[in-house]
Amino acid sequence: MGSRRIRSLLPTVAVVVKASLPAPAMTQPAPRTVRFLLHHPGQTQGFREWLGPPAADQTIPVSVGENPIRKAAAKLAKKLSIAKPPLQSPQQGLLEDLPEAAPYLTMLWIPPGRFWMGSPPTEPERGDTEGPMHLMQMQGFFMSQTPITQAQWRQVVRSHERPGESWGHKLSTTPSSFQGETCGLFPGETNTYNRPVEQVSWLDAMEFCSRLSQRTGRIYTLPSEAQWEYACRAGTTTPFHFGNTINTELANYNGNYDYADGPKGVYRKQTTPVGLFPANAWGLQDMHGNMYEWCLDDWHDSYEGAPTDGGAWVDETEVIKSEELGKARLLRGGSWYDGPRGCRSAYRYHDRPGSADSFVGFRVVCLPQGPSLNP
Repeated sequence: MGSRRIRSLLPTVAVVVKASLPAPAMTQPAPRTVRFLLHHPGQTQGFREWLGPPAADQTIPVSVGENPIRKAAAKLAKKLSIAKPPLQSPQQGLLEDLPEAAPYLTMLWIPPGRFWMGSPPTEPERGDTEGPMHLMQMQGFFMSQTPITQAQWRQVVRSHERPGESWGHKLSTTPSSFQGETCGLFPGETNTYNRPVEQVSWLDAMEFCSRLSQRTGRIYTLPSEAQWEYACRAGTTTPFHFGNTINTELANYNGNYDYADGPKGVYRKQTTPVGLFPANAWGLQDMHGNMYEWCLDDWHDSYEGAPTDGGAWVDETEVIKSEELGKARLLRGGSWYDGPRGCRSAYRYHDRPGSADSFVGFRVVCLPQGPSLNP
């Protein structure tokens, strides 16, 4: 069939998860509780999805009592029409209330706006597939703060189907190459649970999203390519969200190569724990390097004819049909294995949906679907 522009990501995602999302039934488990966070009031906001046991077994300690941060957060929540979290509840609270070891998924709010997608002809080492630049009008969405980690992957994948749920193809609970003590732990690292999961195909990532959607009652999916670049740039126009060049103190990539006027650096030859490097202006981490990340879109070798609303660009009337055809999918962000050129905000790469490599992972987005998820 001819190319078809997907004007909104929501219909595209709905096709993917429609068959697997359970219909309302008496046997269907209640949706999990969302933990809203307001870490820097007026700047970073989002929610935390609990990935551990059901709410009945959930025992996350939450500190009680008033303090300036809590008051400011509650005030902003009211202003944004977010339901104020009951501070005494173990299911809701501020970012500081959660222990680091808790099995949760932090989702940050990416605000609506416009940006120029692609790279200018003057950008060093840019590729022809990164043009022409085009103005995108973006709606707001939630994106995971980091790539999905090995621990987060296991929490979702090792769960058993419940009444009303329908899992797709089988997933390994431990697919990663870099796991355990044999991969070479960094100083202070006792395990690899907080490293990004890799050796997962596009199809595996979509199955993960489907299971997470069914379990939570929310729509989780891979980001569109436009969503990924918009979130990566966080309002910047330079090759990297921190400027015109890069070094290995800012990201994990092959430091045997340099970019523009930047220096060479270390080549770690493996993944690093997520969140090790500075976040961008919207709080997202590891957008440059560490792992290539799957996007929802089919691969196109230029932006000629691309949609401008931020939705995924796919060529089939149904994403499921496109999965079966094996059309190449988008990868973004660079990796530990690649040089700095591939870490640029505008760099585009692709692979078949069934391929899995030690330098490929993913992160997820969640679409607003009601008052509780609409800042």
